[in-house]
Amino acid sequence: MPETTSLGSHSVGIVGASGYTGAELLRLLASHPNFDLKVATGDSMAGERLADLYPSLAAAYGDRVFDTYSPEACDGLDLVFCGLPHGVSMGVIPDLRGRVGHIVDLGSDFRLHDASLYPEWYGAEHTTPALLDDFVYGLPELFRPKIEGAELIAATGCNAATAVFALAPLLDSGLIQGDGLIVDLVTGVSGAGRPPKPTTTFCAVDEDVTAYGLLTHRHTPEIEQALTERTGVATSVLFTPHLAPLNRGIIATCYGRPTAKATTADALAAMADFYQDEPFMVVDERSPSVKATLGSNTVHLTARVDPRTGLVMAIATLDNLMKGASGMAVQNANLATGVAETTGLPLVGVYP
Repeated sequence: MPETTSLGSHSVGIVGASGYTGAELLRLLASHPNFDLKVATGDSMAGERLADLYPSLAAAYGDRVFDTYSPEACDGLDLVFCGLPHGVSMGVIPDLRGRVGHIVDLGSDFRLHDASLYPEWYGAEHTTPALLDDFVYGLPELFRPKIEGAELIAATGCNAATAVFALAPLLDSGLIQGDGLIVDLVTGVSGAGRPPKPTTTFCAVDEDVTAYGLLTHRHTPEIEQALTERTGVATSVLFTPHLAPLNRGIIATCYGRPTAKATTADALAAMADFYQDEPFMVVDERSPSVKATLGSNTVHLTARVDPRTGLVMAIATLDNLMKGASGMAVQNANLATGVAETTGLPLVGVYP
């Protein structure tokens, strides 16, 4: 990982600070030495104290309240995080651009390069397709040179990031084929956001595991796009997520067909080489645990080659609100503003 320097203080804002990713951004910014929070909007909670919605923030933010959003409120900020629901950022960012130095969008509105994929996978036309080419895809370990100094960054989705982290080293090394990849993923309920839904209430998720988005999950083209762009291998992915009774965390078990005879040692070596010197990536023979990543910006990975079936298996775990969302966003923001990439981001998880 190239060295970057910590440069002074940067004024930042959060548009959409009342959701779970906003709360996690607020937590991280409270101890970030280079980012000075100036604006934190949450229109559904405007005028309410941050600590009344999230008591965990009380020591850092006291009586501070959520601001009402307006583009003018962000004038002159060095960087803005957008933590808005899908479909909202594409209406907000055109008015923000030019008022602020950098924008990191945590949503999905600008992740796909091809505007025609949005009606197919998201069920609606993209309203600002001309901006898609102006955004860089915010997955630092794979696309760092494009992110450094970038004005517009579309941070990677949590499900997509987990799958891509597991599969990219094996594709890049030529160890597996690009077609017929299978991603079997389990995710925590916080990934669905703060607003309650019939499928995410306590009674719905407790003691239950449910597969969803069968054959149609919107992160599928994002996974394929990132893998193909980084490795140069055309990919096709069958992606099946499962909702589990976890507050946070993701584990993805991924399968591919080998291109030639290989061993587990080969697969682990490919992973270790790909992520060499990456501070947030842990490659080990040990089976990854969701709990091990809790509260950290770190990804845990392993791989196996099964001589009986001939399949190659790769596993990755991460905290969906950290490396899968807000931690990833801060890492991107650090790169965009010239701050040392690891600044303000915990390497070690919370245990027990």
